[in-house]
Amino acid sequence: MPHSFDDNVRSAVLSHMNGDHSDDNLLIVRAFVDRAAVGATMIDFDGDGGTWDAADAAGGTTEVHVAWPGAPITERGEVRREVVALYDEACVRLGVEPRPHA
Repeated sequence: MPHSFDDNVRSAVLSHMNGDHSDDNLLIVRAFVDRAAVGATMIDFDGDGGTWDAADAAGGTTEVHVAWPGAPITERGEVRREVVALYDEACVRLGVEPRPHA
């Protein structure tokens, strides 16, 4: 069974991803699941990976899960590392120049 993060951690990460990194959400979904996606919202995550609602051009959404590239995680700090790794790999797969990480 994957590690579950507490509600405060999940809320903070989801708020950050959907407020500050909505373009990254779409990039990740396009690279790993559906290149035709027109929108993506991160809706959850656990120790095994992140879950997004992927929107299609017809207005429908599909829930998709992408595994963390490193390995299952159990600590809040590892979430950022794994999301950054997903973003970096998404850039490689899609031929997009990644922005520097702060």
